[in-house]
Amino acid sequence: MSRNLTADLAADLPMRIVDGVIQPGDKLPSENTLIGEFGVSRTVVRAALTHLQAEGLVETERGRGSFALTPPPEGNRTMPGSRPVASMEDRIHLLEFRIGVESEAAALAARNGSERQLKAVRQALDDFTASGEHPAHAMKADFEFHRAVAAATGNPFYSDCLASLGQTMIAMPRTRLMTGGEHNAREHFEQVATEHASIYAAIADRDEASSSAAMRSHLANSRRRLRGPAAAS
Repeated sequence: MSRNLTADLAADLPMRIVDGVIQPGDKLPSENTLIGEFGVSRTVVRAALTHLQAEGLVETERGRGSFALTPPPEGNRTMPGSRPVASMEDRIHLLEFRIGVESEAAALAARNGSERQLKAVRQALDDFTASGEHPAHAMKADFEFHRAVAAATGNPFYSDCLASLGQTMIAMPRTRLMTGGEHNAREHFEQVATEHASIYAAIADRDEASSSAAMRSHLANSRRRLRGPAAAS
């Protein structure tokens, strides 16, 4: 019975993130609040939080509480035929995979993208830039930017690959949860917006080498940000 209650709670909290009730980086309700709301024991609440931590959806800091990291995509969190992204190591591996795939995608987008497709990349960039005050919207717009670049390759396998990864490929960096989190979050957002703009500019200039380099730099920076300040050079 307790496992069912744990599963119910572990399913409800990610849905709140998807619906925007809890935005990425927001503090989750306290244990006492969840106990009262769901009518469950403290053991059930802690088991549910442990489950979400294992899936990389929640970060818990001693003395501060638990924070939402990234919303799950619609449907299954697992790429078809692949392992789930269930730990920080998995997220780092995913970014390394993306560096190889998306760097080439950016070069192909510069070579092959139609004017309509480049306009879609530009629109996705504008949508992301305008979403800075809304973390959940920013993560969706971030994903749509990368999807638009993949579509501009003209190769449907790139689009299918990113669609299978889903929005959880956009990971919430640990800087969002550190002391002074609002400043760090704003600084992080501005960095990503600048990197996205550099990618778009290179693609729009039809510069394949610069497009690939800009995407590689952006994703390498994303990997560094995900690891947190301790990994910064």
